[in-house]
Amino acid sequence: MTNTDDDRRPKYQRIADSLREAIQSGEYGPGDRLPGENDLMSEHGVARMTARQALGVLKDEGVAEARKGAGVFVRAFRPLRRRGIQRLAQEQWGSGRSIWSADIENRNLVVDNVTVSEGAAPNHVRAVLDLGDDDSVCARSRRFVLDGKPVLLATSYLPMSVVAGSAITREDTGPGGIYTRLAELGYKPVHFREEIRSRMPSKEEAAQLSISAGTPVILICRTAFADEGRPVEINEMTLDAASYILEYDFDA
Repeated sequence: MTNTDDDRRPKYQRIADSLREAIQSGEYGPGDRLPGENDLMSEHGVARMTARQALGVLKDEGVAEARKGAGVFVRAFRPLRRRGIQRLAQEQWGSGRSIWSADIENRNLVVDNVTVSEGAAPNHVRAVLDLGDDDSVCARSRRFVLDGKPVLLATSYLPMSVVAGSAITREDTGPGGIYTRLAELGYKPVHFREEIRSRMPSKEEAAQLSISAGTPVILICRTAFADEGRPVEINEMTLDAASYILEYDFDA
């Protein structure tokens, strides 16, 4: 970028860009404290609001995080590499392992805020699962927290006609999770479809994921199909975009 182009950028953006370059070069490492508002005001000769906006850019991008009463720090969280194809292989969940074990290596994963309920399906879920107006679903909502950082919100919908009375209707589904239990019920998933979108988070999503309102989220909607193309689960996921690398590795 030329100096002329640089000069066209707002001051706060130029400061944010210089801080980002310093992070990428290793001048500031993971967990290091970045210059505060007073430091930036003095160094760059700008108003407090400009310094605040510059730091806000890095926070919104997920590059930095604020710690109450301590300042703004380079984000130390290592992005999670989500291996979209390997994690859904039958050899993964079919052997009793969580599909998450393909992603997290030896990192600490906690699943909290688990709720399981029975009720009417949202219209779009009913259409995909090919349910009648009177058919109910089991809805399983949970949050995934990796190394102390919330990274994912997920809600699965499954036809009650398929899962009634099974471990899927309980908080703990047992080894291998939902897909192993579906296989035991005679509805083994043989095909998956994922649709991916992105948007800004709602206020509730930002609070649950501990992200700023300016950090985008990735939406993944996965449908699991049993034999003869029967849809048996819809899983709607909301991911902190700054916490993920989506990897798809397949043969030509």
